[in-house]
Amino acid sequence: MVEGLPDVDVTEIDIQRMSPYQSNRMYLRDRITETLGLTMAEDWPNYQYKTARNARKSALHDRLAAAGAYFAEFSGWEYPDWFAPEGVEPKVEYSWGRQNWLEYSAAEHKAAREGVVLMDVSLMSKLLVQGRDAERVLNRICSNNVAVPVGRIVYTQWLNSNGRIEADVTVTRLAEDSFLVVLSPSIQTHCEAWLKRHTPPDAHLFVTDVTSGYAILNVQGPKSRQLLSGLTHVDMSNEAFPYLTMQEIDIGYALVKAFRVSYVSELGWELYIPTEFALHVYDILVEAGEAVGLKHAGLQALDTLRMEKPYRDYGNDIDNMDTPLEAGLGFFVKFDKPGGFIGREALLRQKEEGLQQRFVQFLLQDPEPLLHGGEPIFRNGESVGYIRAGGYGHTLGGAIGLGFVENKEGVTPDYIKSGSYELEIASVRYPATASLRPMYDPKNQRVRSSM
Repeated sequence: MVEGLPDVDVTEIDIQRMSPYQSNRMYLRDRITETLGLTMAEDWPNYQYKTARNARKSALHDRLAAAGAYFAEFSGWEYPDWFAPEGVEPKVEYSWGRQNWLEYSAAEHKAAREGVVLMDVSLMSKLLVQGRDAERVLNRICSNNVAVPVGRIVYTQWLNSNGRIEADVTVTRLAEDSFLVVLSPSIQTHCEAWLKRHTPPDAHLFVTDVTSGYAILNVQGPKSRQLLSGLTHVDMSNEAFPYLTMQEIDIGYALVKAFRVSYVSELGWELYIPTEFALHVYDILVEAGEAVGLKHAGLQALDTLRMEKPYRDYGNDIDNMDTPLEAGLGFFVKFDKPGGFIGREALLRQKEEGLQQRFVQFLLQDPEPLLHGGEPIFRNGESVGYIRAGGYGHTLGGAIGLGFVENKEGVTPDYIKSGSYELEIASVRYPATASLRPMYDPKNQRVRSSM
């Protein structure tokens, strides 16, 4: 209120975290009745509410249910969290240990690393930004440079005047005056307001929510090119279709926007399919996928796959109290681009003064314990932070924790490397390996694979 910006993380209490339909009176009546009754209940990992469900579904919901999907809810969306094998009821048995679905998700994780998986991520919010001033306005808001050729995909953060992260998005240039901004549904309302707030009144710019216009099927894994090449006339090779580019391809009778991007650190494409063609394209992919061992995968697998890299997840690993420099995202900040960007001066000051916290990836040396988030981090026996997000690294062979190591005297790479680390779980400390570099595919070779 006093400074104009919060001095604590507000991602979980920001009124703009809600989708507009979540202010529906029936929704509020049903959900509030349930949440009040859970105030003193056990806060199980991965707990799912039971009320105000099954309202917002992707066009593929029934197909995925038939394939064994267990549906969770995020920002009002029903999405496949994991898939049960044939003959097994998709139902969670809550516990603080290994929950019953973990082995199913582990198989999905393995399939993404070794074969090819199909994920429905239609819940991602999509904002179409158009107008002759679209590039100018977006380039002022984005810390990365979005003045790129048509078809290029840019990963970037939106910052406030303190240099802290307000949003974590991708921006794809569709035409000279048209961009697609893709973001988490939990920050859609906030991002729409942020865009409006930072668009000059005389700017020629229009923002359209096209989320419901496209289903998104994520085809990921070493065999993704083999699968898609057999279904389209477009050349899917590295030379013709480089990493971080978008092209329109044909699949069956549909024209699909294919984005060569990955949140799992494997070769893959995200297919943006006009909603009315979603079932048609899905059926073709599943039928053709039988020959290459295509496996359905849910967002639990997506989460553990991305943690091994580790790709960031706004609202979990990073939030509005962190800067890109602290979050290890400085490579995506273009300080020298024409016109600058919001938060540039604050980041330059921080760069000169040094960092007091850094994003670190941890791997427990004991393969048995699990991490859920919130566990204290100890360096040389002293508390230096806590884990923000945890999961199991099925490829790395142990629990992964993502968190920030803090020190008022400064946190340099040498400070991280020279420490001995432990993570505390239920009052027991477990040795952990800490790394500033990705533990999986540190050279970023798999997403750029030519195979």
